[in-house]
Amino acid sequence: MTAGSDRSSRILVTGGAGFLGSYLVKSLLSTGHEVVVLDNGCLKNLEEVNSNPRLEIIQASVTSPFPSHIQASRIYHLACHASPKQFGLRPLEILETCYVGTKNALEAARKWNARILLASTSEVYGNPQVCPQPETYNGNVNCFGPRACYDEGKRVAEALAYAHREQSGVDVRIARIFNVYGPGMPASDGRVVCSFVDAAISSRDLVITGSGAASRCFQYVDDCVAGVRLLMESAWSQGPMNIGSETETTMAELAEIVLQRVAAQRHGRRSKIVYDGAVKDDPQRRRPDCSLAKRVLGWEPCVSLEDGTDRTVAWFLASDENDR
Repeated sequence: MTAGSDRSSRILVTGGAGFLGSYLVKSLLSTGHEVVVLDNGCLKNLEEVNSNPRLEIIQASVTSPFPSHIQASRIYHLACHASPKQFGLRPLEILETCYVGTKNALEAARKWNARILLASTSEVYGNPQVCPQPETYNGNVNCFGPRACYDEGKRVAEALAYAHREQSGVDVRIARIFNVYGPGMPASDGRVVCSFVDAAISSRDLVITGSGAASRCFQYVDDCVAGVRLLMESAWSQGPMNIGSETETTMAELAEIVLQRVAAQRHGRRSKIVYDGAVKDDPQRRRPDCSLAKRVLGWEPCVSLEDGTDRTVAWFLASDENDR
């Protein structure tokens, strides 16, 4: 992809030490940008670039006002727990991050006259009754359930972005991101691709909740980074944009793909696929309509699920994380 026209611009990435954020930070550094990371989590994902003179890391929460010295011209606001495991463990923290953190990010954008991209999510569509989901679909979300902290948190974040655009003139971009995976996502995260890969490598059962018919559209992390960077530098400010793959895969199909890809890279006992009870409020079908991204950005994912799974399996096999 091509970088933004101003290669010397100062860019803030909240949540830049997370899985997706760290890939974005490395991409921005590789194209000559000066990057500030604001993150209160583990910095392991940034180890290979933390000595880069164009990288500044600020260990702080987005729920506190942003340091005024940052003065970025672009803000990628990614900070938030996105792991389903965290929804039950830290619902209040997730809601606070979505509201207060987004409020602070937008206020910083207003003060610095910066453009801001909000990393939203396919979760704003809830358990959709329309498929594929265009950006104009308002969703089917349970506001009183185990996923509500994240689903509704991101919906209020989008509402804040709209309000700041209308009332304060903030230059806003919103990316509704669908199901990212890839090397570096820890098995403990709980998202399904890496959970399945970790189980298969360890010769454990791959546990599918429900019947296995539930579907998602998985996008490789590098494709997602390319999409959000193009959106940030585009002229599109009219509303949210779906960033995802349109290739739908059921959980049963994903489990078979993972088993095949693991078997091709290691010898050992083949894991079994087993089924467990359905999870409350787990969406049954997710598939984005990405025609807007194709038309406006000229973007669509390049990495197939099979290829991306191969890369993810290779990373897990090589990683110290699997020496446990």
